[in-house]
Amino acid sequence: MRNKKTLHKTQYWHPLPNGKIQCDVCPRGCKLKNGQQGLCFVRSCEDNEIVLTSYGRSSGFCIDPIEKKPLNHFHPGQPILSFGTAGCNLACQFCQNWDISKSREIDTLASQATPEALALAAKEAGCIGIAFTYNDPVVFMEYAIDCAIACHQHDLKAVAVTAGYICPTPRKELFSYMDAVNVDLKAFSDRFYNKIVGGKLSSVLETLLHIQYESNAWLEITTLLIPGENDSSKEIAAMSRWIAENLGPDVPLHFSAFHPDWKMRDHPPTPLTTLQRARKIALEHGLHYVYTGNVHDKTGDATRCSECGVLLIERDWYQIIGYHLTAEGKCPHCEHPCPGVYDSTPGNWGHKRIPIQIVN
Repeated sequence: MRNKKTLHKTQYWHPLPNGKIQCDVCPRGCKLKNGQQGLCFVRSCEDNEIVLTSYGRSSGFCIDPIEKKPLNHFHPGQPILSFGTAGCNLACQFCQNWDISKSREIDTLASQATPEALALAAKEAGCIGIAFTYNDPVVFMEYAIDCAIACHQHDLKAVAVTAGYICPTPRKELFSYMDAVNVDLKAFSDRFYNKIVGGKLSSVLETLLHIQYESNAWLEITTLLIPGENDSSKEIAAMSRWIAENLGPDVPLHFSAFHPDWKMRDHPPTPLTTLQRARKIALEHGLHYVYTGNVHDKTGDATRCSECGVLLIERDWYQIIGYHLTAEGKCPHCEHPCPGVYDSTPGNWGHKRIPIQIVN
């Protein structure tokens, strides 16, 4: 059994008649005996209750550009302190952060920090806040929530980068503390989620609807396009229509390039032409802001006015090289608002990625 000092009590679980305990954080509903871990690795059954074993521990801390989350309409150009823990509640065969999310070694969590220490470090470094990323904050939600509370006490923002695979009650709590969320919509087919992700599409769509209409968080969406798996024009069109009709045309959508990794090394990298085709389809099906990622594509990086087409934000990778929004976040040509959360002037953090140490 682990040292009890490393265990953090949780509330989303219930006992079963057979003596096991069911975790109620995500739709997987792991049923555990004492000493067993859920698929996520970091939620464990100890003394007949579910505890979080990664609270206060991290695989490392790094200052990233906010655009890397990716968030293009939330404080553009600003730096954000990013970190993750270990484990994940999905089983994506293509995981791009598998060394963290698929880790089953507690030694992965070599760095430690209290929520207050993280918030202070972010503030001292000039960051706009903290991003919970690299692995899914759903599995360490208690730690993420406490960090978000600390952020807000210091006038900082909390950002979640998540696959959105979470049950309704914890979903409501987690996202009530977030200022912005990027949801990784893996695909738009049950086949893909069942076969390649190990989850259910419907649960993720419910999360998207909740964030957009029942939280105050700014929402953006990312889809990693994998050749031959989720990149057909038909599927991209269906996903784009659903987003436009159910979430609204102003929700930014990012199409990101896959590179062979984890258990899908037999698939080729995503061609730039695939991302450009997907972006064109999404725009044709009513979405106003569609981006390409993990590739060098200045056209796909740019933000244009959805009303008149004027270039509003010009980017080169994560570097802002042209910023033309008014202080009110409007187009300077037609005064149409560009949805998002903006500062009076953009940040200039650029593409820098700086690892840091946290002093508790």
